[in-house]
Amino acid sequence: MKKQHYPSINETLYTEVLPNGLEVMLLPKSDFHKTYGLFTTNYGSIDNEFVPIGEEDFIRVPDGIAHFLEHKLFEKETEDVFQRFGKQGASSNAFTSFTRTSYLFSSTDYVYKNIETLIDFVQDPYFTEESVNKEKGIIAQEIQMYQDDPNWRLYFGILNNMYPNHPLHIDIAGTVKSIEEITAEDLYTCYHTFYHPSNMNLFVVGKMDPEELMAFIRNNQAEKDFVKTEAIKRHFPIETAKDIIKEDSIQLSINRPKAIVGLKGLDTVPEDGYERLKYQTSIQLLLQLLFGMTSTNYLTMYNSGLIDDSFSFEFSLDRSFHFADFSSDTNEPERFANQIINDLLKAGSSPELNQKNLALAKKKMIGKHLQSLDSLEYIANQFSSSKFGNTTLFDLSDVINSIELDYLKYVQETFIRPEALSRFFIYPDENQ
Repeated sequence: MKKQHYPSINETLYTEVLPNGLEVMLLPKSDFHKTYGLFTTNYGSIDNEFVPIGEEDFIRVPDGIAHFLEHKLFEKETEDVFQRFGKQGASSNAFTSFTRTSYLFSSTDYVYKNIETLIDFVQDPYFTEESVNKEKGIIAQEIQMYQDDPNWRLYFGILNNMYPNHPLHIDIAGTVKSIEEITAEDLYTCYHTFYHPSNMNLFVVGKMDPEELMAFIRNNQAEKDFVKTEAIKRHFPIETAKDIIKEDSIQLSINRPKAIVGLKGLDTVPEDGYERLKYQTSIQLLLQLLFGMTSTNYLTMYNSGLIDDSFSFEFSLDRSFHFADFSSDTNEPERFANQIINDLLKAGSSPELNQKNLALAKKKMIGKHLQSLDSLEYIANQFSSSKFGNTTLFDLSDVINSIELDYLKYVQETFIRPEALSRFFIYPDENQ
């Protein structure tokens, strides 16, 4: 077991890769009464074309199957796993993203029993055609609920513009039509391919004895048999700037128009873990300087009534994609989009990009980061979803401090390009 101490934040992380390939990370927090466990597989909604384990040819599975599989793992032949966690004094849940599926619990008692339950239920699939067909109606209602959410439609509208061929633009839950195609056999195929321990990690944070807990987890896995590890082969379409849909819109039953601008990353991101985290953090700092609440760009739009408190922006980076988006409710959606695009394209000459502002933004980011480390959920989710090689969440303060203005301007020049921009609007439906 590897022990890594981070003196600047007084944290010690224990890690071990078990013989079956499972990566286990333990972070003791002696001043917490709660323990939080997160069991994650590197498998999400975009992984719909792959070579099944033990086979040679690529297959295409129905959209939404990763999310469907997440739902079905909780249902066993004789019981519902949620009820078992409840009897053990724990709350449990799960979620599926574009690239990950995670199962979790939090409790103050019966920690070992709950960790055992978490690992065992995820590693013991039970699917029947009857139970699969029963679930389809439930998930169809969930899909429809999100289709009625204007903000959800806005977000996936811009994703469809930026990634018209990539599965990123497809709703995580799939469509009503696609989930109707899912069979129990499909679920087992996806499960055995992506839920192998070598494609998963377990992160536990809270009150614990790391040596004892690691031995407990080690013994749990030693009692189970898994097939030989194989590298997972995924396929994603190759896209260029020419594939980007520059503008699109829909009408919904809303009171005010909504607008969103997307900026698609066209270059590959750094492979090295430290440089990858530095690249991601630099773009986050760049966007904060350009559009944060104290920036000239923000104040100009806000004071003129172009935006309100609904304005937001974010940057997303994961395997096979990275992009930024900027959105707001606004009475002038086209003007809003034009303003955002104009501010982005003129970022190189923006007076906001100076040493003083960067220093303040870095201090603010470090402060927010350190504050977030008081959340067990935040730590576990960040460690499990963001893989940076040997660089971890606990190195973020050093990464932030290393970012200089020259590098920030380099990132601005390479990331912000006119051919990478797109706009999407939602207008009120005049017929309703």
